Amino acid sequence: MSEKKLKEAFVSNLNGTTLQEVVVGSFLTPLCILNRALILILHHQAKGSLPLPFPPISHLLLDFSALVLPLVLSCTVLSDVLLQVVLSFTFVLSCALCRVCRTERRTTLSAFLGGTVHFKQVPFVTVFRVMVNVQTAISILAVDFRVFPRRYAKTETYGTGVMDFGVGAFVLANGLVCPEACGRNVSGSKMKHISKQLLSVWPLVLLGVARLVFVKLRNYQEHVTEYGVHWNFFFTLAIVRVVTKMLLVVVPARRSWVLCLLISGVYQCVLETTGLKAFIMHNDDRGKDFLHANKEGIFSTAGYVAIYMAGVQIGCYVMQPRSHVRDWLKAVFNLLVATWLLFAALCTCQTIVEPVSRRLANLPFCLWSVAQSLLFLSCIALADVIVLFSQTTSGCCFVPSSWNSNLDSREKKEEMESLCLVQAVDKNQMLFFLLANLLTIFANISVDTLACSTLFSLCFLLSYMFMNCLGIYALHLLGIRVRF
Repeated sequence: MSEKKLKEAFVSNLNGTTLQEVVVGSFLTPLCILNRALILILHHQAKGSLPLPFPPISHLLLDFSALVLPLVLSCTVLSDVLLQVVLSFTFVLSCALCRVCRTERRTTLSAFLGGTVHFKQVPFVTVFRVMVNVQTAISILAVDFRVFPRRYAKTETYGTGVMDFGVGAFVLANGLVCPEACGRNVSGSKMKHISKQLLSVWPLVLLGVARLVFVKLRNYQEHVTEYGVHWNFFFTLAIVRVVTKMLLVVVPARRSWVLCLLISGVYQCVLETTGLKAFIMHNDDRGKDFLHANKEGIFSTAGYVAIYMAGVQIGCYVMQPRSHVRDWLKAVFNLLVATWLLFAALCTCQTIVEPVSRRLANLPFCLWSVAQSLLFLSCIALADVIVLFSQTTSGCCFVPSSWNSNLDSREKKEEMESLCLVQAVDKNQMLFFLLANLLTIFANISVDTLACSTLFSLCFLLSYMFMNCLGIYALHLLGIRVRF
């Protein structure tokens, strides 16, 4: 077999992992966020100040080591002991948290819960979107190496792979912060607004076409049953954006859950009562026409539209104005309740209807994507509450990408944010995703990923992620923001 065929076979016919393993993996990122915060707080307690005199590269190395390195290790050499890693990490951070809170400053629980927080953007929403992007960037290259477990890769037909969740979470993250979810309503003519949205997706269409041309000209490996012969994720993002903008002109954003249920429910009914499911799964006549060639990408768009609308609904709830810690804890508790209700609905749906299928983007896939994303978001929010409590008890004025209870630290806050990797990625999220795709293609052309040893693969992946982060970080320091 040629190298192309070998690589295509390497990512084909996979069945994914268990729901429980994906849930366990969701706890690692919040622990990384807490770890970075405790390092800064402990430094503040020891030195009496934040590490602001340090050069920017020191802040990048700290963020990379605390936020990116553990994620790369967890999906490669530590994947078989993931639960032990999470439990050990939790124990170590609990000990560090006890040390941080063992100070002369006494903060009662009632005083903390009644305290106020200050922010421009909801910090845990920013962290959620950034870390979904970071994990996506890791996976799209790591999947081509043998060090990456096959059960984490995208499934062929049915199953729950980590990368399957990444696709759903990426779409939901876009809906989470769309203008409608943030309370910015359409002004002026609705037809003019729709026309503007149609024109605004040209960068995504251009990127999709560029990827298609490159893949065909370079004879680059492609997993046809993922999206089709000509389709790719950029086209899906473009269609989802146009369709959802048109729907949100008609239906208020706060009622987007109705559209989510309606679209996913009707689509599942069509799959069950017509020959559509058999057509997508079993019809291999790719050369007949465009529809046959790209059936997965075209029809799965319905599921992704439903996931996007769920993200809009979550955004409408999360973005509501709240200023007290107690109010945010209630919101997080409600998100957790919704999470477990969705997981219960998922288990019921998998038993009665069919298993999760990313290829179909069926109703179970939508339920799983939203439930797992809500769990991930809620865990990051809880970590942020713990960070805020640590700041309050330790007297540390500010930790980047988190809530702040001290108005007097605005200057230090801006300085720390300007050196934060999370903020750097947040300012150029689509560029970060595009850069990751370009580096992935370059890496696959340059290296025979299937022949690499474990040590070389790990070093290569870490170098790839560091280059990606360094490029985005440099643009952030220069104040450059590329809008698509």
